[in-house]
Amino acid sequence: MDIHANIRTYLDGNGAAGGLKPDERYASFDYCYNYFRSFREQERVQELASPENIQVSCLHLGFYLASWGMLRGSSLLLQKSARYYRPVVQSVANLPMAFWDVDVDRYDDNVEMILECSRVIMQAIGQGRDATDTLVTKILLGVFGNVPAFDTYFKAGMGTYSFGRKSLRRIAEFYRANRSELDQYQIRTLDFATGQETDRVYPMAKLIDMVCFVEGMRPSPRH
Repeated sequence: MDIHANIRTYLDGNGAAGGLKPDERYASFDYCYNYFRSFREQERVQELASPENIQVSCLHLGFYLASWGMLRGSSLLLQKSARYYRPVVQSVANLPMAFWDVDVDRYDDNVEMILECSRVIMQAIGQGRDATDTLVTKILLGVFGNVPAFDTYFKAGMGTYSFGRKSLRRIAEFYRANRSELDQYQIRTLDFATGQETDRVYPMAKLIDMVCFVEGMRPSPRH
């Protein structure tokens, strides 16, 4: 796997994908992550679900999920309004503060917390219906930035099949094996208002998400 080439492909775009630019789809992550992360940085996480903020919180999450393919076909969310996300935002606002600070380099000590918090999000977004690993992990990525999005391409690139204890350990091992290359990158999120870079750096889970997403899109070699 060529990590540098994959990151460059993600940033510059390839085919229909426009890359990481203010008006392109990939930036939807930046705007969602910036919004939720700002509350963590200001130690105001519980205010995400306040009467003054919950509508905007739901709209940020809902558009990010729509932009990242979660409102199509027979999706659980296709027939829902932004208000449907209220239980998710309320759950986010009440998860342990320590969960906001988990990244790939801390997986080994926090696997159980990641799995427990993912179950909370799964129940909140499913509301009695099954929610896919893809949907749950895209929420975790867009809000907390601490788990890659387990979609078809990422799973193919990482060589894993489902979200769980084993796959989280595989991601941690991937980071350790490629740390010297991955740690070279300090990709900054884009600001919605200006389109310019912020001071907020992509978490490692997001960087690995990008690398494996691009890898998974590559045609499989013929034997």
